[in-house]
Amino acid sequence: MSATPMSNRDYLWNYRGEALAVVKKAKAKKGVTYDQLAEKLGCSSSWLASAFDGQQYVPPAYAEKLATELGLSREDVAVLQEHPYKGNADPILYRLHEVFDTFGPAIKELIHEKFADGNGIMSAIDFAVYVDRKEDPKGDRVIITFDGKFLPYSCKGKYPW
Repeated sequence: MSATPMSNRDYLWNYRGEALAVVKKAKAKKGVTYDQLAEKLGCSSSWLASAFDGQQYVPPAYAEKLATELGLSREDVAVLQEHPYKGNADPILYRLHEVFDTFGPAIKELIHEKFADGNGIMSAIDFAVYVDRKEDPKGDRVIITFDGKFLPYSCKGKYPW
């Protein structure tokens, strides 16, 4: 591919889709869930599922464990060690964008209110996300938990920094 793709569909389905399909097919053949596989690898199931969709960089040590667990070669899992292009094209993804468009400013205010003097952010590097299901008679609920480290802004240098 000569140019940076403009959407997940261009990137994932046209560029890396076949390689990712090999990994997903091996998982299905093995008959394991993301939770089971993640426990063996020592990572979260949401991160692993995201990696299988080509949305996470998988360090070599994890890729090797994954290859062993699924009976794949290093070449088969090499696609997981590429740094992904991230974007949105799916209805769930744009609904999540809508959630942050709607609740993002309120979440920001709450973080500022609850941490330090509001002078900081939530890390997206020292971060985990968990997806769970909660049964409800009115319709099952999706529970998404973000777990990010609070990072205070640096006070180095002369104000304003």
